[in-house]
Amino acid sequence: MMRPPAQITLAEWDRLHERSRAAGRREPAFGGPLGRHVQDGDVGLLRLRFDNSPAALDLWNFLLTEEQRLFAARAAGRAIVGTMKDLGTVPVMAYSLPGVTAFYPDGAWWIPCIMEREAGLLAIADSLGIGESFCPVRAMLGAFESGAHFPEPDLLTCSVGAVCDDFSAIAQRLEKLGRNILWWQVPHRRPPDRGEAGVPLPGGLEAPLEQVALVRGELARVRAALQELSGRELSDGDLRAGIRAANGIRAVLRELRETVFRAEIAPLPALELLVAEMMALHFCSDRDAALEVLAGLLDEVRRRVAAGAGFGAPDAARVFWVNPVADLAVMNLLEECGGRICGTEFLFTHALDAIPRDLPPMEALARTALSDPMVGPAADRARRICADARRFGAEAVLISRIPGASHCALEGTIIADVVARELGLPTVEIEVPSVSNAVSPALVTRLTALVETVRMRRS
Repeated sequence: MMRPPAQITLAEWDRLHERSRAAGRREPAFGGPLGRHVQDGDVGLLRLRFDNSPAALDLWNFLLTEEQRLFAARAAGRAIVGTMKDLGTVPVMAYSLPGVTAFYPDGAWWIPCIMEREAGLLAIADSLGIGESFCPVRAMLGAFESGAHFPEPDLLTCSVGAVCDDFSAIAQRLEKLGRNILWWQVPHRRPPDRGEAGVPLPGGLEAPLEQVALVRGELARVRAALQELSGRELSDGDLRAGIRAANGIRAVLRELRETVFRAEIAPLPALELLVAEMMALHFCSDRDAALEVLAGLLDEVRRRVAAGAGFGAPDAARVFWVNPVADLAVMNLLEECGGRICGTEFLFTHALDAIPRDLPPMEALARTALSDPMVGPAADRARRICADARRFGAEAVLISRIPGASHCALEGTIIADVVARELGLPTVEIEVPSVSNAVSPALVTRLTALVETVRMRRS
């Protein structure tokens, strides 16, 4: 029987988990009560409110056991690849080989949110000269130095070129601390000049043929490194199989988003949707399990939509959210203030688009990498945001600035201007630190004002 949708505390989830187990629910290997993660130091979970479905419990347990999977993979003799500043391309290649596990070291930027001061990662970064003026991804530097959150990778890759200056500085500091990094270049994407040969990219963009050729050559270097690491050829057939598997996960995520955004009443909270979308980047270090978790979540959402069940009121303000937040608790605030998610752009829309299957695999991967919204003009992002906001019926746009991130210092203003000009929608920018307790009242005020603006515009 489907539970009425609700957002519950960690303590309530643990009591519900006990009742579910007593009723005979079978759990995946990574299952268990959420409360156990607090005992491991994830005290930030105590501030969150969670979706009460078994599928959401699996999602959270899968996310919060990634560190264990990585250390288990190392103990089992699997090759570990860290794919820095790569949003969904190199992991597709790595998982095309047996015995290789890829992960996203940049994801350490959430550790201070989940563990708050318990991890001490920001203090380590401070001691290495990477202070608060940098993006919260500086926590990655602390995670590498502590060695407590993931094993030292056998291969460490990092895209360079048209990337965030903050991240480039942090990665270079990491290299100076003794890590050997395979840098691969992505140029700043531009439209083809008049008379210049261009090719279509996923997501409706276009780039010069020579830029795609450059990225294809850079990824060939990554391919060679993966082959050397694994001791076997990474054939085109292997890559096609890896692309097919990645596209399967992307298809589930696209349907999940479409179903949530178009529903009369929100069938999934903003927080769980953010966590689910992040799975596209590197499958949370287990591609097969990621697909099972996301498919379970999609099934739950389908059941809720069919039953007309969801969160909040049918007249909740329909908000398009731009950029991920450094503190997950802020995602809860939107619903508490009377809003709901109706569209997202969390910096990696290209990791949700299908990788072309009618092209040679390296060509397809090169085009996918070059369609990254962060390597092109902010106006490209803005146009896609406008198209999706129009398609999903969004009534407002919320832009969460990432503290210290050079790539979004002015992007928010550009996006807001384009949204106002093309759609006439109200926008608001907020800045969210890794732990938002001190600024929570101000955030509530701004979110409430946005919701009230939407309601006034309806009348």
